Amino acid sequence: MSNDQIRVYGRASSSNVQACMWGCAELGVDVDRLDYGYNFAPLDTPEYRALNPHGKIPVLQLSNGTALFETPAILRYLATEYGDETFWPTDPAERAKIDMWAEWAKHDIAEVFTGPIFWRVVRTPQARWDKPAIKSAIAAFETQLTIAESRLATGYLCGDDFTLADIQFGHVLYRYFDIGIERARLPNLKRYYETLTQRPAYQTHVMRPYDELRDTV
Repeated sequence: MSNDQIRVYGRASSSNVQACMWGCAELGVDVDRLDYGYNFAPLDTPEYRALNPHGKIPVLQLSNGTALFETPAILRYLATEYGDETFWPTDPAERAKIDMWAEWAKHDIAEVFTGPIFWRVVRTPQARWDKPAIKSAIAAFETQLTIAESRLATGYLCGDDFTLADIQFGHVLYRYFDIGIERARLPNLKRYYETLTQRPAYQTHVMRPYDELRDTV
């Protein structure tokens, strides 16, 4: 590894890797991404476990060899090191206002969508869909989205400026709007999503095919 090279370990189809890569791109951080996980390089080797003992992706490895894992921690590091005052304020109270919405997006949006909805719809053959469970999960997820709906009337999740919270929240929306489900009418959310789709970094790192994740057996 060269002295100025930063690496991201993780496959491009991982939503957590996408959030990490989107954050890097928005902040102008040049990274070398290596395919790890799923059908790519394994996560259970001693070499990889030395980077992340939990055997998960992504890992951000700094040029000095330091390895960071857990997407929110990686994004906070990137924001602190490379973000400006609008993206990640230095004032603790202002920063906390953004961080609390980033935490909400991780726990009440990403986690509520990925397993209960995305895995059941995309990673499960349609013949084996648990339709009542999917319907219930979508209702629970959209209850959370209605919280964001009122905040997105004029701008981003935390106001007029694009912040770290938008990365933690917005990376989920591509799959939500792309998969074959019925969606609630949330016009502010839809406008916000369409705004994100105009960002080059979002197009490159989030709006990616996920056919490799489909289970058709």
